[in-house]
Amino acid sequence: MFTGIIEEIGTLRRISHNGGGRRIAVEADKIIPTLQIDDSVSLNGACQTVVAINGKVFEVEAVEETLKKTTLGSFTANKKINLETAVTPSTHLGGHLVQGHVDCVGRVLKVENLSRSRMITIAFPAEFERYIIPVGSICVNGVSLTAAQVEGVTFTLAVIPHTLSKTTLSELVPGMEVNLEFDLIGKYVERMMKFGVVNSSSSALDQYIDQPF
Repeated sequence: MFTGIIEEIGTLRRISHNGGGRRIAVEADKIIPTLQIDDSVSLNGACQTVVAINGKVFEVEAVEETLKKTTLGSFTANKKINLETAVTPSTHLGGHLVQGHVDCVGRVLKVENLSRSRMITIAFPAEFERYIIPVGSICVNGVSLTAAQVEGVTFTLAVIPHTLSKTTLSELVPGMEVNLEFDLIGKYVERMMKFGVVNSSSSALDQYIDQPF
């Protein structure tokens, strides 16, 4: 679990094929002292497992399913990426609850510089339209943000200078793809509404237990 508050901008050092997946080596500074093998780390919003650490470089292995659902398959050496380590019981929840399970890839449509912010408009697949609301939380490339405007299958972010300086959002231009994770709570609410409230005296678990083996 993550918060969407980026701790560091890392640099991709090596990308190698590993069967149908990729082995990705990332150079970092700030988060390296806290990392251990088997730890979870967010790379541009995608939760990955640390499989090796050598000095200031750690490695992860992205499998085919991850490459299919995220932008990790387009990673190239020297690219800058957003990094965040997993939350701990003492972590400040400054952003929102982020799983690191990317829902889909969006595409930047427009970037507009204002006097004290940058407006970034992003399009996403129509099947996810129900998970986003105006002034609701959205995770873009691992960054916890607020959807200032929502119109159909697009949303617009108002990104402050501090966030631009601490993340790779400053590099976004029209046409670029980004990892999107929609609000976790909305997904659970939808599923509960779909199946309705289960009567405690006749729950699905009770019915399962009563089945003969």
